[in-house]
Amino acid sequence: MLIFLNILIKPFYVFGIERTVQNVVGDQSFGLYFALFNFSVILNILLDVGINNFNNRNIAQHNFLLTKHLSNIIGLKFVLSLFYAFVCLIVAFIIGYDKVQFQLLFFLIFNQFLISFILYLRSNISALHFFRTDSLISVLDRSIMIIICGILLFTNILKRDFTIEMFVYAQTASYLLTVVVTFLMVLSKSGKITIRFNRRFFLVFLKKSYPYAILIFLMAFYNRIDSVLIERLLPGKLGDEQAGIYAQAFRLLDVVANFGFLVAGLLLPIFAKMIKDRENVGSMVHLSHSLIIVPAIVVAVSCVFYNKEIMQVLYHSNSNESARILGILMIGLLGIMTSYIFGTLLTANGSLKQLNIMASAGMVLNIVLNIILIPKFLALGSAYASLTTQFITAVAQMAIAVIIFKLEINWKYILRLAAFVILVVFLGFLTAKITNWFYGFATLVGVSVLTAFLIKLISLKNLFNIIFYKK
Repeated sequence: MLIFLNILIKPFYVFGIERTVQNVVGDQSFGLYFALFNFSVILNILLDVGINNFNNRNIAQHNFLLTKHLSNIIGLKFVLSLFYAFVCLIVAFIIGYDKVQFQLLFFLIFNQFLISFILYLRSNISALHFFRTDSLISVLDRSIMIIICGILLFTNILKRDFTIEMFVYAQTASYLLTVVVTFLMVLSKSGKITIRFNRRFFLVFLKKSYPYAILIFLMAFYNRIDSVLIERLLPGKLGDEQAGIYAQAFRLLDVVANFGFLVAGLLLPIFAKMIKDRENVGSMVHLSHSLIIVPAIVVAVSCVFYNKEIMQVLYHSNSNESARILGILMIGLLGIMTSYIFGTLLTANGSLKQLNIMASAGMVLNIVLNIILIPKFLALGSAYASLTTQFITAVAQMAIAVIIFKLEINWKYILRLAAFVILVVFLGFLTAKITNWFYGFATLVGVSVLTAFLIKLISLKNLFNIIFYKK
């Protein structure tokens, strides 16, 4: 249900609403928003400080702690929100944001607080293994956004041009409604909640969760800093425009990568319980990796061969420039999906020291590459920096997991996967000769998926094994 609802709602939101917003307001205005949004996301860790991941793992193993933790953590969230807002505004002032940027940033900061609160509440629902409820909540904010923005974009009800500010205000309204609904659902599972500001609990909990916070911050930094650096390193309007062009391609990557994130969210409590019960995690790792890496290969190769056609259909301006970026970013999708599986396994095991060392190296590498490449290649340089970082960090996480869990390397699976990649690339060259690009694209995807089933890289049985895993 989680996957189905997200396939149904989130792509519709991204391509039907968010893409339309960018086409309406222009690359420059959207690029400004995109850079500010990612700036607020990077510092979002000050709102979370690792609470969600730690809580998901902890409640999955100790359900009876829900009510006690809920009352105290809600109080902690409010304290952290004030600290987060203060730091965001100070950093924004230091790096030189102007009045217009601050006006948008105020609302984006508030939106991040709402998002963080929703994710925390959802972490409790997920940890209790109410995955169906969590699935419905996971698309609620986007569903509300589709309704609000759909009315504003397509009815002219306000009798004025749509602006990027309207888009941000619509986000605020949708997150507020989602917070209310999610809170009521958690309340129904936990009973009465009394908000507490227990200093001793705050200190003990933060001490346990801060390694998760460091990891999330480091990974968010090298995943989200690209657009911020593009906007800051390039002069004036060029920075805003290039950030908008980068956003065109990144949007597609974000949509596809989101499904890996959803699977990781399902796997975290499952891995945590398997580790606690001393079960062998090797089969679950292999099963889950094959389910997300095979579609990732198909999507990546398809976007490399048909990047121009895809972007020209979606966007009104700068589509040729963003097409090149799309092809590079989508290759990095393979690293992202691999990281979701092995990173989640290591997080469930509490191997935070190793992950933080890896993520620190990834952050430094990404910043250095961006500083070198952006002035020379503009947004394209940032895409190369992202690709390099994603692959290196993915390989590092795989190596750490193999060492810690003593996982057997399945060479037969690796050879089949390599053969599949070669076959899909070969199909890409063949289908590119088809006159109608859409038929070629559909043939490439269809034949690739069919081949994956025929050579048993993926199977419906494996999918059902995860869905019906006895928790």
